[in-house]
Amino acid sequence: MPILELSNVSKHFGGAEVLQDVNLAVEEGEFVAIVGYSGAGKTTLVSLLAGLLMPDDGSVRFDGQPVRGPGPERGIVFQNYSLLPWLTVVENIRLAVETLHPEWTRSDQTREADRFVAMVNLASARDRRPSELSGGMRQRVSLARTLALQPRVLLLDEPLGALDALTRATLQGEIARLRFEQKQTVVLITNDPDEAILLADRVVPLSRGPRATLGPSIPVELPYPRERKALHEDPEFRRLRSRVYESLLASGSTPRVTVSRKLVLPDLEPEDLSRPRPVFGRQHPIRRSEQQRVDVDVEVAP
Repeated sequence: MPILELSNVSKHFGGAEVLQDVNLAVEEGEFVAIVGYSGAGKTTLVSLLAGLLMPDDGSVRFDGQPVRGPGPERGIVFQNYSLLPWLTVVENIRLAVETLHPEWTRSDQTREADRFVAMVNLASARDRRPSELSGGMRQRVSLARTLALQPRVLLLDEPLGALDALTRATLQGEIARLRFEQKQTVVLITNDPDEAILLADRVVPLSRGPRATLGPSIPVELPYPRERKALHEDPEFRRLRSRVYESLLASGSTPRVTVSRKLVLPDLEPEDLSRPRPVFGRQHPIRRSEQQRVDVDVEVAP
């Protein structure tokens, strides 16, 4: 039985349907990457998995039970860090430990928080506040805080999207390492096919919205550990990347519709704007239907 499952899920806001007939089954211990266009509904999808949103149609189930709201068994890491600025690194992480183990003493909670600080290689920055950290370090704190909740499923909502390329590559390696050390079930939301293939067991494309839906899964059977430089020279990696791009491009294509209309031009005579307009008399444009031919006899004196 899947640990996390979406069945015929649809979600709309107002009159706009964002997701339509979405089906997904995630097995325990699996790393699934969902790849889609910006604005396609990826954050809406991960919010449904986390229980932050409820579907309008269909069902979301965790371990066979309907999801009725957020829970510590589904930890989520957002793109914007969401750290408390007045707390240090270890204090931000200790918040999660306190939530999970409120009966522990403060020293035991701090000791457990320090374990997760070391897990993401931030021991040297444990007493710094978020304003004193780089973007990559802040995201590590956010990841450690979520891991401290010991969730059964880790939901990653484009956590590396705002980082520079070098920091992003470093954190991709951290996520891959932590996944195997913690035997974690992971659902990654991303707009980077290369990142998805580098980290995941399978990639699921999300079509372009509105009414976005998930396409067929693409298994990634490349051996672990995966090195980015070596992968780019691997023909199987290039084949998988082509499949992902082809799936996304096919889902993004829309039929072209030609509409024919009969246009009726206004019954107006173009005005010569180079001529001065009269001070008195007619000042509005002349209609063609109002024009008349008048013959005037003029006598010319000899």
